[in-house]
Amino acid sequence: MRHLLPDGRGTDVLGTCLSWTDADVVIDRDQPGSGETGPVRIAVSTILTGKPIPPRASVRSRLSPREVEEHVLSLWPEVETASLGDWQLRAAPAYEGRRRRRGNSALAMGDPGVPVAEASARIVAFYRERGQEPLAQAVVGSPEESALLAYGWRPLESGSAHCQLASVPRALRAATSASNRRSVAPDGANSRRDVPLTAGYKEEGSRVEVTLTDDHGRTAARGRAALDGDWVGVHDLYVDPDRRREGLATAVVADLLDWGASLGATTAWLHVETDNVAAIAHYESLGFVTHHTYGYLTTGDPAE
Repeated sequence: MRHLLPDGRGTDVLGTCLSWTDADVVIDRDQPGSGETGPVRIAVSTILTGKPIPPRASVRSRLSPREVEEHVLSLWPEVETASLGDWQLRAAPAYEGRRRRRGNSALAMGDPGVPVAEASARIVAFYRERGQEPLAQAVVGSPEESALLAYGWRPLESGSAHCQLASVPRALRAATSASNRRSVAPDGANSRRDVPLTAGYKEEGSRVEVTLTDDHGRTAARGRAALDGDWVGVHDLYVDPDRRREGLATAVVADLLDWGASLGATTAWLHVETDNVAAIAHYESLGFVTHHTYGYLTTGDPAE
């Protein structure tokens, strides 16, 4: 937005519009290189011109899917890995009673360094030795997916997901702002937004769990995050079905991002299944953008 200063000179402001009234506009400036950050109030009468522009692409958005997916290993305390060129074979213990596909599949992204037939055989052998069904995680429509399909692998019917990235400061600002705007539903029915909840934090090294509980100790919402360098991964977001549409998911995400930011995280990532339309809309409202979409492939060999 270009506007006039008191001395008559014109100046530009780049940022996010927070409010617009007949009298003034509030812009949250995003010009760190110039030292100009934070909200600024501009009188409408001084505005010369302005235009909407798309968010600037994050440097992290130019990373390959494999480089982004490598941060998945931070989610669990113990993961056995083996390299297959750029591909990575992963086996993790059961977590809360079940094995997670992300921790128990071959990350088939990049060059395996051997013919695909050999790569396929080595993946199958790796998981058979561990009594697991062979699984491979590949970007949907990628050459790696096509190559495995040509060797008899087939897509699983469920589990395909978007990997989304966001700037931690921007997503935290959006989540905090949305949480502060929560109010009682117009009809007041089945709404307990005015009942205070207590946030509990369980931190173990580079991982944290945030739980919101009511005054009876019942869990209203929960989420987890893991730090890997300056990346923070958000996962296992849960909201009690009776407490949905109260903004609790946003509040939990805000707490998780705040935790990550306090430890130096600048990029947030998460996985959201492609058929979870509500969750996708929620994360996009906080500034998360899809980096790539992946699915799982299997040979159909049962675990021994």
